[in-house]
Amino acid sequence: MKICVIGAGYVGLVAALSFAKYKNDVICVDKDVNKVNQLNKGIPTIYEEGLEPLLKKCLEKKYILFTNNIRTAISLSDVIMITVGTPTNPDWSVDISQVIDAANEISISIDKYKVIIIKSTVPVGTHETVKNIFINRGVNENNFDVVSNPEFLREGRALNDFLNGDRMVIGSNSKKAIRIINKIYGPFKTKIIYTNPPTAELIKYASNALLATKISFINEMANLCSKVDANIETLSYGLGLDKRISKEFLNAGIGYGGSCFPKDTKALVNIGEKYGCEFNIVRSTIKVNENQRLKPVEILLDHYNKIEGKTIAILGLTFKPGTDDIRDAPSLYIIDELLSMGAKIKCYDPTVSKEMETLFPNITYCNSIIETVKDSHCAIICTELDEFYKMDLKIIAENMKKPVLIDGRNIIRMKKAKKSGFSHYYSIGNGSFEINDSTIHK
Repeated sequence: MKICVIGAGYVGLVAALSFAKYKNDVICVDKDVNKVNQLNKGIPTIYEEGLEPLLKKCLEKKYILFTNNIRTAISLSDVIMITVGTPTNPDWSVDISQVIDAANEISISIDKYKVIIIKSTVPVGTHETVKNIFINRGVNENNFDVVSNPEFLREGRALNDFLNGDRMVIGSNSKKAIRIINKIYGPFKTKIIYTNPPTAELIKYASNALLATKISFINEMANLCSKVDANIETLSYGLGLDKRISKEFLNAGIGYGGSCFPKDTKALVNIGEKYGCEFNIVRSTIKVNENQRLKPVEILLDHYNKIEGKTIAILGLTFKPGTDDIRDAPSLYIIDELLSMGAKIKCYDPTVSKEMETLFPNITYCNSIIETVKDSHCAIICTELDEFYKMDLKIIAENMKKPVLIDGRNIIRMKKAKKSGFSHYYSIGNGSFEINDSTIHK
């Protein structure tokens, strides 16, 4: 099958390589010439487990090509998949301008029947919007079908999710289009759900909003646990044993980030408003998360009273392990807040991209954990990276000016922190300790 993927971003690159893996002829289009050239050389533009070797293999076998020539790519393909970005507007609505631009480009090059797949996360009605663009531009209705096919990819596990995901949702009323979709997805070990386009467009938002709600709920419970000497880890375990609830997304911490949850929860609220439906639970989820990501700052203010002039070590910048994505990462909000209070920031994350240095040019970027915590007044764990589980806490404490640890991801045991020489340790609902020290608040 000849497949064109429009957009070589996170979803587009993963989708293109997944199709190429099964020997489809894939052309991946992107406007960014530098990105196209880099990918054609076998150099990944994102960090994702297993992506680099698959990219090199598909290029070697000539199953994939990257280009900025969208019209030729569309003309040569039977299936066109739109995977462009859909960012959030200030009013929480979804900006589908890139989808519309792609649809306009596609309409110019449709000379025979093609299936147009909308993979980007889009609001209800986008399927009809794209279809009407084709009709209004004179494309024969017999020459195309538009299919809603949302992505369900977890960063860090995206390739596996595309190839072996929980489900694949196909929103279409065309039997012809569904036959073709079945053909390209046939090799993948994924349950396929067939529905109409509006349901397909909504299911992604509903899924992410519900997962985000679980996270915000358990974080609120963690905050209560901290007040009443309860343990959130045991509480979460007890909840997770209930099959109706499950253990997934019940890890307390400093909130969610990334490219999906923040964007999709806001979009769902906006969609609801458009149709006269109030999503009060989702609104609360968003508010809880906005407060939770600044929990370490609240703890610091309680501890030091004044943060100005203090050196704070930030361990982990990405919103989760296994990715270089910093979009809406809690670390960004923590750093921004601390800088506004006059703190000095040192940080460490082995996978973070140069984008971070553009956002915060006036903080210190370190090459190791020890370098980061050296002479700091507090260390804050913002990402649960593997190496943070294994770090020598005794050496960490010895190198700090004040051995204060805020564990924003609950990866360090309280007893181990105390045994390693920390004078103060704060978790998110798993217990804390403070050892009286007359010099600690200097």
